[in-house]
Amino acid sequence: MTRRTVRIAMNGVTGRMGHRQHLVRSILALREQGGLDLGNGETLWPEPVLVGRREHALRALAERHGLTEWSTDLDAVLADETVDIYFDAQVTSARVEAIRKAVAAGKHIYTEKPTAADLEGALGLARLARDAGVKHGVVQDKIFLPGLLKLKRLIDGGFFGRILSVRGEFGYWVFEGDWQDAQRPSWNYRSEDGGGIVVDMFPHWEYVLHELFGRVTSVTAQVATHIPQRWDEHGKPYEATADDAAYGIFQLEGGAVAQINSSWAVRVNRGELVEFQVDGTHGSAVAGLRDCRVQHRSATPKPVWNPDIPATEPFREQWQDVPDNAAFDNGFKAQWELFLKHVVLDEPYQWDLLAGARGVQLAELGLRSSAEGRRLEVPEITL
Repeated sequence: MTRRTVRIAMNGVTGRMGHRQHLVRSILALREQGGLDLGNGETLWPEPVLVGRREHALRALAERHGLTEWSTDLDAVLADETVDIYFDAQVTSARVEAIRKAVAAGKHIYTEKPTAADLEGALGLARLARDAGVKHGVVQDKIFLPGLLKLKRLIDGGFFGRILSVRGEFGYWVFEGDWQDAQRPSWNYRSEDGGGIVVDMFPHWEYVLHELFGRVTSVTAQVATHIPQRWDEHGKPYEATADDAAYGIFQLEGGAVAQINSSWAVRVNRGELVEFQVDGTHGSAVAGLRDCRVQHRSATPKPVWNPDIPATEPFREQWQDVPDNAAFDNGFKAQWELFLKHVVLDEPYQWDLLAGARGVQLAELGLRSSAEGRRLEVPEITL
C-alpha cells in the first residue's frame, strides 16, 4: 500500500465548526483510520496546515492534536508549492479575499458557506476558479446526514408518489448572554459583521431543496429580530442588528411548495433540532438529522375533527421508522472524502462554487422579499 500525501491549508479551524467538524471529525478522523483508500493499493494521507490570526490559539490547537504545521501568515502558506488545497472556515466577511488569493496561487478550493456576502461576489469566485482551472467545492453537509439520506432513498424509490409539500422546522433558543452564555458567537447577531439567520440558513435550504425535491423558483420570506439586545463574549450588551428568525415559502420546480421556519428564538418541541415533513399522494415522511419515519397511504388513519371531545388518536405512534440499512459516517467527513477523490482522482463532484452561489442568491432574495413585502422569482444562474 503506497501513501499519497495531500497538504491542506485549513483557515479558520480555531472556530467551533471548523475545529469540531472539519479538523477533528473529518481530516483527523481520516488520519486515525489510516488515510483514505483510493483503490489500486494507494492511500491518501491528508496533512493539515493550520492557518489563522491568533498565534496562541493555533499553537494550542496544534499541540492538542499532535500537529506540527501552523501559521498566521496566509500569504506564506499559499506561496508554498507543496500545499495542494485551501480550505476556508473563516467568517464570511474574510472569505472572498482569502479564496481569491488561494486561486491565484493555484490551490484547489474547498470552503464553508456562504461563499460571499452577495451574489456578485459568489459568482465572481466561481468564475475565477473556473478560469484558473482549479477544482472547487462548497460544504453542503446536510444532504450527507442519515435522516436526509433515508429521505432521499424514499424519493428515489418512488415512495411519495407526487410530492405535494415540504415543511421544515429548524432552530433552538440561543441564550441572550446575560444570565447564561450564548451558544453562538455574538457576530452572528450583527448584520455589519455578516450575521443573520437568513445568510446562515437559506444557503442550507437551497441545496437541501434543490438536491432532494427540485430547484427553487420563487421565494416569499418574512424575517424578524425577535431579541433586539444580546450580551457578547465579554458580558457587554450590544444591539442585535441581524435577523434571528426567518419564515420562508419556496415554490419548487415541478409544483411542490416548501415552507421552512428558521429561528434562534424558539424552544424545541420536536424530535430533532431540524425536521422536514414531506407529504405526497402515496405517503408522507418526517426526517430529522438522523431519523426518518413514514406513513404510507395504505396505513393512513382516518382522523375526524371533533373539538368537543379529547383527542384519542396516538398520532405519532402511527408512523413507521425507516431502517438504517447502512453504516452512516459523519456528513462532513463523507463530503471531504468525495472532494479529496475529486482532486486526486478527478472523480465527478457537483457541489462546486456555482452551487454555493445559488445559496447566496436565495439568501439575498429572501432578505429582499422581506424588505419589499413581496414574492420574488429565483432566476437560474450560470457562469
